[in-house]
Amino acid sequence: MIVTMAVHPHGAVAAAQVESMARNLTIVHSLALASLMVLFLGALGLSQRLKSADRFDKIGLVLFAFASIAVMNAAVMDGLVAPNVMRRIFEAGAGAGAGESWRVAFRYNFEVNQGFARLYAITSSIAIIFWSLSIWRNRTLARGLAIYGCVIGVASVIAVVAGLGMDVHGFGAVVLGQAIWFVTAGVLLQREPEKSYAPSRSELAQPV
Repeated sequence: MIVTMAVHPHGAVAAAQVESMARNLTIVHSLALASLMVLFLGALGLSQRLKSADRFDKIGLVLFAFASIAVMNAAVMDGLVAPNVMRRIFEAGAGAGAGESWRVAFRYNFEVNQGFARLYAITSSIAIIFWSLSIWRNRTLARGLAIYGCVIGVASVIAVVAGLGMDVHGFGAVVLGQAIWFVTAGVLLQREPEKSYAPSRSELAQPV
C-alpha cells in the first residue's frame, strides 16, 4: 500500500501523456487491489491471535472488512474507471457537448472515489483502535503498539472529519500511519508465542 501511494500518478495531464497516465493508474491500482487481499489476510490472522472474551478482535475485523470493501471500490473507480473516462475526454476534444459530458462524468467519478477513500480512512482507523484496545486489555502484544494504535486511529478519524483531503498526500499519510502499526503488529506476532484461548462458561452457553 505504501508503494502504491508513493508511485501514484497525480497532477495535470497533457494530451501526449494521457495514455501513459491511464496505463500507470491501472497498474498502480491493480497493485493496490492485490495488496489489499494480502492485508486482509493478515488482519484475519491478527484477529485470531487477539481472540478474547471482550470480542474487540471481532469488532475490529468486521470494521476492517467494511473498510476493505470501501477502498476496493475507491481503487476500482480511480484505477479502472477513471483512465477510460480520461481517454474519452481527450478523444472528444476541448469543445462543448460530448467532451463536457465526459468531464462531468470524470468529476463525478472523482467524488465517488473520495467518498470511498474517506470511508476507508475512518473505518479502518476505528478497527485499529479496537484491536489496540484488545491488545491493551489482554496484554496480547506490546502495550506500546496499543498506545500508538489508539493515538494514530483517533488522530486519523479527527483529521478526516476535519476535512483532510484524500489526495496522494492526505490519504498517503493515513496509509503510512496505519502501515507502521500493521508492520509492527506483524513483527510482534512472529516473535510472540501463540497463546491458547479458553472461553468462559458464559461464552460456551451463548450461541455464536
